[in-house]
Amino acid sequence: MLAFQKNLTNGFYTLLSLPASAMGFALSVQIAALSWLLTTQYGLDLHDVGFVWAAGPIAGILGQVIIGAISDNIWFWGGRRRPFIIIGGVLAALSLLALPNIGIISSALNVEAILGIAVLIALTLDLSINISFNPTRSVIADVTPKGHERTKGYTWMQTVSGSFGVLAYVIGTFWNNYALIYIGVGLVLVMSIIPPLFITESPTLEHSDPSTPNQKLGFWNGCKIIEPLWGFILYSVYAFIIKMAGIDVEHYWVEAICLIVTLGLIIKTLIVKEHQNPDGTSEQGFKKVLAAHAFTWLGVQSMFIYIIGFIKQNLPELSDNQTGQVISAGFLILSVVSAILPALLLEPLAKKLGRVKVHTYCIASMALAYFVLSQMGDNKFSIYVMMAFLGIGWASTISLPFAIMSQKVNAAKMGLFMGLFNLSVVLPQLVSSLGIGKYINQVDNKDMLFVVCGVCLLISAVAWCFIKEDLHQTLDLK
Repeated sequence: MLAFQKNLTNGFYTLLSLPASAMGFALSVQIAALSWLLTTQYGLDLHDVGFVWAAGPIAGILGQVIIGAISDNIWFWGGRRRPFIIIGGVLAALSLLALPNIGIISSALNVEAILGIAVLIALTLDLSINISFNPTRSVIADVTPKGHERTKGYTWMQTVSGSFGVLAYVIGTFWNNYALIYIGVGLVLVMSIIPPLFITESPTLEHSDPSTPNQKLGFWNGCKIIEPLWGFILYSVYAFIIKMAGIDVEHYWVEAICLIVTLGLIIKTLIVKEHQNPDGTSEQGFKKVLAAHAFTWLGVQSMFIYIIGFIKQNLPELSDNQTGQVISAGFLILSVVSAILPALLLEPLAKKLGRVKVHTYCIASMALAYFVLSQMGDNKFSIYVMMAFLGIGWASTISLPFAIMSQKVNAAKMGLFMGLFNLSVVLPQLVSSLGIGKYINQVDNKDMLFVVCGVCLLISAVAWCFIKEDLHQTLDLK
């Protein structure tokens, strides 16, 4: 073990953050360029774009849970997380390279269906990112102690990752999305291959008290743990089937039923008292985190995918390239805020007030910003200002929940639980792609996008109020 890892220096936290930053950069490229490419270069409508984006959540459902569980129990190439970080990084770089060449690939394969090729490439890219994302986050929990140091690990992860996200959107804004893609290929390769070689993993992981419910997790227990997400699963299966079958459903009865089921299951989860085991873990606490985090991502993913429709409606004078630049500039501002805040502000605030309370405030601010944007998004200045406010919630979303979740689960199964936690991200993403996309495509007023986003974040903020936190771990009290 190198001295900077033993002493937990800032340099170590920076290096530890680079693999996650590689995957974050790849995701930033996808966010900035994928919808733009598909609508402007290949003429797909918003619903079809949403279907392409659905490939990612499907990959995440399979990739993160399976890879997480496997990486908990194997050891090769000098690590349990290292091999998957490297393999996933290489595959992600190759998939990025394919993005601007969808038409060429389609012609080479003699396939006329651009949508099918786009889905295949998006699926490969997202599967690659998900192969790496779980290990890049799990390794932080593996090599940092519980409490403030772990919070520092995840807030530094977001600061470093967010800084590269800023770079991504600077390139997209002041150069173009094609340059962003090709630069991304090189950065993803370097940051996913080199840093893991300097991080020493332990051949054995910390084990929790054997009496805790998390110690043994079979298939049925795993299904029960993700109970708050059952409504998302139900709708995702329905929507995917009717999309693949080409069935055109004009009503929203199924959506309403699934929403009622989802809200019912989430309320049921939140009102059950959270019991902590002697080692600080809590199965009910983990379920509550899933319930609260899911609606955050339902709103956030909807913004990522469909903001192009919002901007085209409100700024119709812009060319395709100018529209892409506005999107990149907006996400650049969001990324600047989300890069600065975690280590500079969120970490010290979490140490003083508690992670859950700080995160709840951030999510509430994001809901408010969405509602304001729905009413004042008719000019670039308003869009940019509100994207800055949205950056507060985004900074917290991709840092603090990982620290909160990691305290509530068995450390020896961190990869598995990190994969299960990711279901609260990918299942809402799938609903956004297949359900909200249908609504946004049909509604005349695209401002409704941010009304929907605001409602989702408001529900999430309320849900976070029901989550208990062990302040002795958070505040380092004796």
